Amino acid sequence: MDRRAMICGALSVAAGMSVPAVFPAVARGAGRTDEAATRYGRVRGRREDGIVKFLGVPYATPPLGELRFKAPRPLRPWSGVREAVSFPNPAFQVAGNEMGPNGNGRMPAPSEDCLYLNIWTPAADCERRPVMFYNHGGGYMIGSGSATGQDGTHLAQLYDVVVVESNHRLGMLGYLFLGDLAGGDYAANQGMLDILAALRWTRENIEHFGGDPKNIMVWGESGGGAKTAAIYTMPAAAPLFHKASIESAAPLRFPTRQGATARARRTLELLGLSIGDIPRLREIPAERLLEIQQSEAANGVAPWGDPDPLPGFGAFVDGSVIPRHPFADGVAPFSAGKPLMCGTCRDETVFFSLFGPRDIFSIDEAGLRTRLSTTYQGAELDRVIRTFQASRPGATPAQLYFAITTSPIWRDAIRIAEAKVAQRAAPVYMYQLAYQNPTLVPGTNFPLGSPHASDINLKFANTDKNLDFFLYADQSPGRLATARHMSGLWAGFARTGRPHARGVPTWPAYTTRSRATMWLDAECRIVDDPDRAERLFWENRA
Repeated sequence: MDRRAMICGALSVAAGMSVPAVFPAVARGAGRTDEAATRYGRVRGRREDGIVKFLGVPYATPPLGELRFKAPRPLRPWSGVREAVSFPNPAFQVAGNEMGPNGNGRMPAPSEDCLYLNIWTPAADCERRPVMFYNHGGGYMIGSGSATGQDGTHLAQLYDVVVVESNHRLGMLGYLFLGDLAGGDYAANQGMLDILAALRWTRENIEHFGGDPKNIMVWGESGGGAKTAAIYTMPAAAPLFHKASIESAAPLRFPTRQGATARARRTLELLGLSIGDIPRLREIPAERLLEIQQSEAANGVAPWGDPDPLPGFGAFVDGSVIPRHPFADGVAPFSAGKPLMCGTCRDETVFFSLFGPRDIFSIDEAGLRTRLSTTYQGAELDRVIRTFQASRPGATPAQLYFAITTSPIWRDAIRIAEAKVAQRAAPVYMYQLAYQNPTLVPGTNFPLGSPHASDINLKFANTDKNLDFFLYADQSPGRLATARHMSGLWAGFARTGRPHARGVPTWPAYTTRSRATMWLDAECRIVDDPDRAERLFWENRA
């Protein structure tokens, strides 16, 4: 018997269970515990809902005190068995929603001590299941690997996969770059280095949790999609994963090292510190750092593209950890062999208008022109409106506004796909989430459609969760069918590198000739070159 078989047999005996069939059968022994080994010590998870959940598993030393703003340090081994049955602290951020005493109790309060991950697995039995390593969204500023909508239970139950999600440093604590001001061992992209450490931990340990270290998919939505693009562009990450999915994010470019240094200088000014005072940063309460992070534009500028005058806190091209822009200059050669999925929701920007005044949802054509005039002027404004009116006959001015403002995200997703196609290596698969949620935006007669973030619960097959929020309350057969299709396709991609699922048409790889795109809906279909006139408008504008 080889070493791996001996370890697996010992784990099964220690856990008091046998190797399951292809799918977990019933929720046997809810509340029982199961153990697994790691390189650092044993952990005890909880058997529940027919799977095993290991929650709050440490993957690096807490980045506290002198380790603030530094690269994550390896764990120290522990003796005995560590309990891993409760969700860990989210990264330091504004508390609320599901976090801390003002939340719903799912997670503890945010903390700098946040380098932990969660694992949902059918069994800790050393079977070689696909691993789905998810990066949470939140624009590098907020979020957690424990959020309800992205709970990995159903994916593990339904598709016999292992789901891994990490907490990692966010905002200033994750991306304040001091290396060019103070030298020493201050890290660049320390938040991305956290994700790298979690990914490395996964590669080294996941076989003891029923996962295949040679079949790891990295995926993420919104800010998590940008993190996934960063991983796709990090040389040190290349040996640690095998395929990726970038969802509702199309970061062709990241800010530069110079921009990150300029943001650091401004941060010191806001704190009343000089460059010589940088060592004092480790003593400043995290709450004070969060106040500064939320001031000016530091909390609101998208941490990708070429923001002016300063970038927000997020991944940037530092020349080493991230040596190049993700896709603006082609695809990193070390990711050539990794299949890629990329796509958007059909009505992305509806989401960003849900939390402010609702007058946008009933604008007339004059209001449309007024709102677009900050981006387009004169003849170009006329052209963009005419193009979208012809492409979407019958659309209301509000629908045109959201189509026009969503379209650049799709345009850049296409550019990512084109760069991958040009590399002539692994395939890329394009999609649009097109399911039209009929729920009305509260206080309006405007149906939600498919806004940003509406895909999260669908791809995790979590249509039974977050029902108190109108974005996820729809329980119609169409939405449930869309969730079956989407979650199945993503799990199929994790398994084989080709997205496939029962009851869904064959999904061809994207080419610049056919531009085949999966139209995700209650009934999925392949659409060649969707919204072609709009695509050509952007190409001609460039």
